Amino acid sequence: MSGTEGDPGIGLLPRDGGAPARLSEVVYDGIVTLIAQGDLALNSRLPSEAELSERFGASRPVVREALGRLRQDGLVVSRQGSGSYVRRQPDLAVLRFAQVRSLADVQRCFEFRAGLESVAAALAAERWEPADLKQIEDALEALERCLGNGELGADEDQRFHEAIARATRNPYHVAVQSSLASHIAVGMNITRHLSRMRTPERIRAVQDEHVAIVDAIRRRDAGAAAEAMRRHVLNARQRMFEGV
Repeated sequence: MSGTEGDPGIGLLPRDGGAPARLSEVVYDGIVTLIAQGDLALNSRLPSEAELSERFGASRPVVREALGRLRQDGLVVSRQGSGSYVRRQPDLAVLRFAQVRSLADVQRCFEFRAGLESVAAALAAERWEPADLKQIEDALEALERCLGNGELGADEDQRFHEAIARATRNPYHVAVQSSLASHIAVGMNITRHLSRMRTPERIRAVQDEHVAIVDAIRRRDAGAAAEAMRRHVLNARQRMFEGV
């Protein structure tokens, strides 16, 4: 790889749609790949910053930024005076389902959504009209049918979250949800594909998170709706890097 040393904002690999990935995200993705493939085993020590810098053709500040994000996402842990160690090993399948986007970017999208959509759920609980609640409940029923039929349900999942945004009666929530649609779709596809590889109980648990959100909105309990949505999005973020 090549790039401008010392500038973490310089991108290298084009993404879907042509925008370059930040160099720190390229390093992040590279380290995740090494961990998922088992080249860096669970509990093993990562190469030094200098070694990673040489391996990825990036400056040490860029490597440091990537390692910071990996710590935030729970994949590595730093031990003072000893270096960084592999804390979690994602399922190798995540690389297949996320091959066209930066894994770091998907994780940051989940992070942003946790705040944005928890507020939307609270507002929806306070403001829904009967037509809004019907759209939310219809979306939940569509997800339930997907569960029963063994279908992925990514499109239905996205419609569920969009229905909640509309129920806020705030056009800015609708606009932001729409502008993020392609990014949100990537994360949903990854996590729902991975969930299908798990036990039926795990798939049911994911659906129960949707049910909890709707129950709170229906009761007009803004606090419970916000917490249920925040927990759901952050759980999805964790599920993306669930260990093998």
